Amino acid sequence: MVRCVLQFPRTPRQGVGDVKFGLFFEISVPRPWGPDTEYRVYQNCLEQVRLADELGFDQVWAVEHHFLEEYSHCSAPELFLTACAMQTKHIRVGHGIVVCVPQFNHPIRVAERAAVLDILSGGRLEFGTGRSATWTELGGFQADPDETKKTWDEYVRVIPKMWTQERFGYRGRAFSMPKRAVLPKPYQKPHPPMWVAVTSPGTELDAAERGLGSLGLTFGGFAEQEQRIAEYRRRIRSCEPVGEFVNEQVNTVNFLFCHEDREYAIRTGQRLAGTFNYLAEQLLAARQAYPTRSYPSLGLLPALRREATSAPEGQVPEGLCIGDPDRIVDVIKKWESVGVDRINFLLNAIETIPQEEVLASLRLFAREVMPKFGVRPPAAAVEVS
Repeated sequence: MVRCVLQFPRTPRQGVGDVKFGLFFEISVPRPWGPDTEYRVYQNCLEQVRLADELGFDQVWAVEHHFLEEYSHCSAPELFLTACAMQTKHIRVGHGIVVCVPQFNHPIRVAERAAVLDILSGGRLEFGTGRSATWTELGGFQADPDETKKTWDEYVRVIPKMWTQERFGYRGRAFSMPKRAVLPKPYQKPHPPMWVAVTSPGTELDAAERGLGSLGLTFGGFAEQEQRIAEYRRRIRSCEPVGEFVNEQVNTVNFLFCHEDREYAIRTGQRLAGTFNYLAEQLLAARQAYPTRSYPSLGLLPALRREATSAPEGQVPEGLCIGDPDRIVDVIKKWESVGVDRINFLLNAIETIPQEEVLASLRLFAREVMPKFGVRPPAAAVEVS
């Protein structure tokens, strides 16, 4: 069969100088847990999103995780993202990722909830997909690791049809349903952009072959990422899209701490990265607990360990956006040169950095860094409060 997608529309590729910036939330909550600890963390995250919207960040992503104490208390991201949408005007809300495993989420309910979020946000939904990487979560829901990649593939093929067909019926591996009208339909037509979380080598190829955006969630060096992005670009040109259009975009994740004093910024940023790395290393990866062909690597964790140990004390590991504005500009130019369309920033980990410093970092980044890449927020938004 000839593989051709010339008839499918594509999201426009950005040119050099057009790299965009977003936020990425795990919503980590430090012990000891008092009566209002989780409430305060969520309120801090919402305040960061409101400011980011004013500053010109164009996406905010929130994960779906379960049972991961301290690391992530974000088990209902669609609710957090609805709150984000209600408190902002422009920033797009990234549901990233929806766990596409039947024991976690039924595909009909996924399609319905996503459509409602798209309506409430005025058509600002970015729809991320994945299959979970920890045994804590998979085992907690009694999901079979050997099945998760198969069910993920099934979900990304049927959900766009639920969104676009008046009535949809199906008989498959993960689920079956008689013909029904899955309602409501998304506000965006034909449907929101679709992505897949990339936490292990090869997943970016799965994204490319299905016409999905690559939502990178690992911290790798420039050379490694450049090679993977180039192959993604090559393969997506001959993809068979699972949806109604090809979403050719590459996002990557990074830490952000920006301060005029470079030494202070590096010390603080390293503390942020080190805290996150420590939390991540406590996770029980599916590959460790239940070795299977579906989980051939530890995914996120080895990359985090490399980042934690790859630079001498006082120096910044390659590619991290921590430091003064000049240093961060140089780092982002390198990411841009390897083909990244957008960098999503982690701003905190178990409240390691005081909220006022997180907000000041965002304002300084917007004032001194973002204009170098064509993003000019309103002057009032970047003033120090």
